[in-house]
Amino acid sequence: MREVIIACDFSSEEELKNFLKIFKDKKPYLKIGMELYYKTGAYLVKELAEQGFKIFLDLKLHDIPNTVYKAMRNLASLGVAITNVHAAGGIEMMRAAKKGLTEGANGKEVPKLIAVTQLTSTDENVLHNEILIDKPINEVVKQYAINAKSAGLDGVVCSPLEAPIIKELGLLSVTPGIRFQDDAIGDQKRVTTPKKAAELGSSYIVVGRSITAAADPLKAYERCVNEFEGE
Repeated sequence: MREVIIACDFSSEEELKNFLKIFKDKKPYLKIGMELYYKTGAYLVKELAEQGFKIFLDLKLHDIPNTVYKAMRNLASLGVAITNVHAAGGIEMMRAAKKGLTEGANGKEVPKLIAVTQLTSTDENVLHNEILIDKPINEVVKQYAINAKSAGLDGVVCSPLEAPIIKELGLLSVTPGIRFQDDAIGDQKRVTTPKKAAELGSSYIVVGRSITAAADPLKAYERCVNEFEGE
């Protein structure tokens, strides 16, 4: 099943709740990232989960294995559906994250754990000249995904352009970098439309400004669902 996740990159709890009022009884899948989490803390995430929203908690943990293990044990109690780490932390770190998440769930459903391969703002120039990785970006994404699978993770975050690679590995692909055909791409470089993401095999798409900054966010969300899920 394919699903649309709304990137709730708002600066405050009030801004988010005003946005959600537009949806009335609908419960869209929400991504809560660093901006809002660092402003409000964990309680808002837990509250939204208790209200029936599925949450992708996008904090991209990247630290030594023991620190990530302990952090994931705490995050597991929030009731989120998906959370993530940076694949660049390595297999041992990802295994520690999975262990912490499983233990922290304490017998309840364990959130899906995914790994960020490369940010959609990263292109070949950044990869080669700033990060000093000399392999093509597709090869890097594939190797990071193989590492994530080896560590027991459920999937990865990648550009929709790399979704076919991830599908071949039997992993979920959560793909930001989604814009409607008539939208500006902003600061993301490896982007595509909801319809194209579906064709490429994305499991989930993460859509931010194309919905949240739209004149009619509900209409934009429904358009996105129709294009991606084919309804």
